[in-house]
Amino acid sequence: MIASRIRIRTCLNAAAVLAAALLAPLLATPAASAATVTLPPAHAGFDYQIGGAYTPPAGVTVVSRDRTASPAAGLYNICYVNAFQVQPGEQGTWDSDLLLRDANGNVVIDPGWGEALLDLRTDAKRQRIAAKVNGWIDGCKSKGFQAVEPDNYDSYSRSKNLLTTANAQAYIKLLSAHAHGQGLAIAQKNTVELAGSRVANGLDFAVAEECGYYRECGDYTSAFGNNVIVIEYNATGLSRACSGWGSTLSIVRRDLDVSPIGSGGYVRRTC
Repeated sequence: MIASRIRIRTCLNAAAVLAAALLAPLLATPAASAATVTLPPAHAGFDYQIGGAYTPPAGVTVVSRDRTASPAAGLYNICYVNAFQVQPGEQGTWDSDLLLRDANGNVVIDPGWGEALLDLRTDAKRQRIAAKVNGWIDGCKSKGFQAVEPDNYDSYSRSKNLLTTANAQAYIKLLSAHAHGQGLAIAQKNTVELAGSRVANGLDFAVAEECGYYRECGDYTSAFGNNVIVIEYNATGLSRACSGWGSTLSIVRRDLDVSPIGSGGYVRRTC
């Protein structure tokens, strides 16, 4: 009987291995396909140009620009996409039912930037939203960007408790799988509380605003190693980031509006 059970278990194990091999391509996670993408170089000269493109300063090798801009020739380019919220004035470009609404039917607005939140609560809506945003990611690819930066991953924290971290992660997986399919790396933007799940969510590197100021840079490096790009918006944050991470991470200070060079509010400092 013991020998029979061993033979049965062996057959079952062999069948399981065969089944796993056949199913593996179908069950591959977004992270599994990330091996084919190129990440931005760590500890590189970086410039954050999402407020308007301009000639990168000397020493810059990595730049992030809005999806409507063209990439900087000869550099590593990251394509900024507002993926979880709606740019001011663009609500009419979205189906009305894809805008997050409260119990009174009012659109939920991010008070800091005046942006409507997208409704990620059901798989059907996430699929429709992702279809539009993935079209933007396709545009990033066709322009020659090497990576994409989907902003407002943490919109659930401004959703009046209507959205959850599970909603956000289910949606980001749709974007990361599509980006990887296009050969693009994809960043986790802020949202340090979800950094530990970055592999499951298919995220390759981090773009962290004010991790120096809020003393969070170590939490990002615990998940992403040195593949972290830091943007600070005041002198205190830059000092802290440079003191702790200046020899390993890409760090820049910009003005809060991320103004283009030549404008009155333009600020850019590095370590």
